[in-house]
Amino acid sequence: METEEIQRLIRHAAEARRHAYAPYSRFPVGAAVLTADGRIFTGCNVENASYPAGLCAERNAVGSAVAAGVTVFRALALCGSTEDYTTPCGLCRQFLAEFRVPVVYCARSEEDYIVMAAEELLPRAFGMDAEKGDK
Repeated sequence: METEEIQRLIRHAAEARRHAYAPYSRFPVGAAVLTADGRIFTGCNVENASYPAGLCAERNAVGSAVAAGVTVFRALALCGSTEDYTTPCGLCRQFLAEFRVPVVYCARSEEDYIVMAAEELLPRAFGMDAEKGDK
């Protein structure tokens, strides 16, 4: 991906972070997923007093795309802390593997990010063996 396209994706993730509902952790996170057809869907973390009922930003963004009928992705940007790189939790790593998100940009800012390939996120990921009905 071109630098400008990566930065645009990160901007969308940073904007989504502003909408996070994180009263328990006080750790807002935003994500933006780029689809194969060039659309961007965003999500933020939404916490709940019953922690398992909460939703991570990555799953929120991908879920929004899936709800719109899209299941083919090019990349995802993740913005949490501006002091360190926020990476997907284990549950989200499996979720991203399921939807074959090939690369994740973990960003502190538009200019400061690390790149994690799918294999780095979850080596030898458990996934779907059957052919997916990609849209």
